[in-house]
Amino acid sequence: MNDTARSPEGDALTELILTMFRVNNLTLTWGDRIVGPLGLTSARWQILGAIALADRSQPVAWLARDLGANRQNVQRIVNDLAKEGLVEFQPNPHHRRAHLVVLTGKGRQTYDAAVGSYYPRANMLAEGLSVEDMKTAHRVLLALQQKLEGVNDADKHG
Repeated sequence: MNDTARSPEGDALTELILTMFRVNNLTLTWGDRIVGPLGLTSARWQILGAIALADRSQPVAWLARDLGANRQNVQRIVNDLAKEGLVEFQPNPHHRRAHLVVLTGKGRQTYDAAVGSYYPRANMLAEGLSVEDMKTAHRVLLALQQKLEGVNDADKHG
């Protein structure tokens, strides 16, 4: 028998996490339907977005860090995007082996088309949801993200 004490906060967090898992899966399926006609998946779209929205060109490791994703998975997807002509690698003046990943013209057009398909659907999905509730949910998720980053960093170094 498990004698670990449960707290109301821990129970509420568990429910939140279980719901996040379900919503994440549904969101990925929804995203796949939006960008599928463009030859993308949600994962490819997410990486294109990270590249498009970055302040400057970044190597794969930095993209993975910003996305909170595994570097090897991001590298595999970036390689696939490069084969399709959506991104290209450019020399990195700060690191000889870690090339910078940049969108090509085709990549920019594909990303812009994905965003153009997304916004009308996002607006419909948001109907009936309170902006204040969504902002509160966002704050809670950001706080949880920061706590998890701290825990994961401590686990890496301890």
